[in-house]
Amino acid sequence: MGQDHQDEIEIDLKDLFFEMLNHWKILLASTIMTAAIALVVSKFIMIPQYESTAALYVLSNSITSLADIQIGSNLTNDYMVVVKGRPVLEQVIKNLNLDEDYQQLDHKITLNNPTDSRILEITVKDADPDRAKEIADEMAVVASDYISIKMDQSPPTTIQNGYADGNPVSPHVGTNTVLGALAGFLLAGAVIAVLYLMNDTIMTAEDVERKLEMNLLGSLPEEVHEDDGAKIKKTNKEKKKVKQRNMKKQPGKMKSA
Repeated sequence: MGQDHQDEIEIDLKDLFFEMLNHWKILLASTIMTAAIALVVSKFIMIPQYESTAALYVLSNSITSLADIQIGSNLTNDYMVVVKGRPVLEQVIKNLNLDEDYQQLDHKITLNNPTDSRILEITVKDADPDRAKEIADEMAVVASDYISIKMDQSPPTTIQNGYADGNPVSPHVGTNTVLGALAGFLLAGAVIAVLYLMNDTIMTAEDVERKLEMNLLGSLPEEVHEDDGAKIKKTNKEKKKVKQRNMKKQPGKMKSA
């Protein structure tokens, strides 16, 4: 119990705060530097990504009861598994002559089923907005045909083709810059805090009581520098030399004396 108490590190938040203020230039420089790095990387190095979304409507051609509508909702969940299956992806790659495998294409595709709906959204992200639209449209066509043939169901209807508006969805330059600035500030703050905690140098009377947990009984005045005597001796020698020079300049007075 006593050993654990000795190992504890007491942190004075007030002192730590003033330590941070004393190093405000380091905090500011680190914040600006990391923000600038994040800005340059996001704007000039990272490749912009574009999205395009096609939508399928899943519902039987003949609706005779509420059960048919419920079946359509359940089928949507099944179709989400089928659409991203390897057969569909490889067929899309073959039809568009894409230079990638089905796993790479799978990473570009996101499926979404809005709540309480029978709509299946196929979103494709790519560095080329036109290619993203082309893949999204082809995914909708191939998936619809595959579901009709392999699952013996009415094919989903395409209600929205992909689009290529030319607006990138990533990277977010502003957000990345702010996060970079925050990371730089926290990093510099962490370094200053660690150095503060590791510094056990006794500088003031308060440090004796705080760091050593001892009561200060008194203090000694500052020692006189050893070179003070040497300076006095040097000054006296210079005065003596000046006096001797003055005496040599006045020989008549010396003789009369």
